[in-house]
Amino acid sequence: QVQLVESGGGLVQPGGSLRLSCAASGSIYSIYSMAWYRQAPGKERDLVAVISSGGGTNYADSVKGRFTISRDNAKNTVYLQMTSLKPEDTAVYYCNADIRTTRGFRNDYWGQGTQVTVSS
Repeated sequence: QVQLVESGGGLVQPGGSLRLSCAASGSIYSIYSMAWYRQAPGKERDLVAVISSGGGTNYADSVKGRFTISRDNAKNTVYLQMTSLKPEDTAVYYCNADIRTTRGFRNDYWGQGTQVTVSS
């Protein structure tokens, strides 16, 4: 069993900052890429940022220069530092990880989602 648990969402004013965390736990052998997605009401779930096991990163154009993804491999945790937040960043943010379990299976796992609301 593998679980991803997110934290750090909330209400913030435009221009503000938030830091999301996502901790993976359970029968983990290794974690490959980790990523953050978001889904606004009535829209599809979109990739926000991804980080490889080696630390390489990629970002959606809409968040480049404002968001930073990082990971702590010792803690099996991925972070998303969000700055200069805009109302259009409002969404449910989901953590995703590509994990090989101790039984040898490799799958995509998802967190439960955390709400981020940017509003004055």
